[in-house]
Amino acid sequence: MVGIGVLCGLLIVLTYEGTLPRVERLRAEALQRAVFTVIPGAEDSKAFSWDGNGFGEVNESSTEILYAGYDSSGGLKGIAIEASGQGYADVIRILYGYNPIDQTVIGFYVLESKETPGLGDKIEKDATFLANFKALDVQINNDQQGLANAVIPVKSGAKVNAWEVDAITGATISSRAIADMINVSMQKWASRIQMNKQLFELNE
Repeated sequence: MVGIGVLCGLLIVLTYEGTLPRVERLRAEALQRAVFTVIPGAEDSKAFSWDGNGFGEVNESSTEILYAGYDSSGGLKGIAIEASGQGYADVIRILYGYNPIDQTVIGFYVLESKETPGLGDKIEKDATFLANFKALDVQINNDQQGLANAVIPVKSGAKVNAWEVDAITGATISSRAIADMINVSMQKWASRIQMNKQLFELNE
């Protein structure tokens, strides 16, 4: 029995190690497609790592990575940023596009979600909700240390300002979670990107 257990364990390890490169490749391809989804007009991309002081090349120790998207002539179309937060059922991981020129969120994509089918998963399908992220205002404040107006969720149909997110009736927790995580993420990244905007714009 011990021998069989050891053999089964060995087979599991070998199978995992054998399939890991393919899994990682498929994951990278899926992320690339998501980058192009959240940055309209992007045809190429490059990853940038934040090291605590500035942006640079991605390496094995990189943990905070952003993806700049470029059109066919090398012009910067936007920057894709990952964010995560607690939804109704579990943690939700998203990718959203940020246009550093007009300082708006220009796209949104759910990378991972276990929200309730037919309710919470509307964050991936509801056209009105997704429209929130075509020109969501995330202008930085005068001291360049955060947003001029926090991104906030509001009751469905109550949106009056460009920095508000219309929540989804019946999926309030999930949709409000998205607004909250974009707010937290942009409070962190907007000023960093603006202070280093030339770095992204000159890349081709």
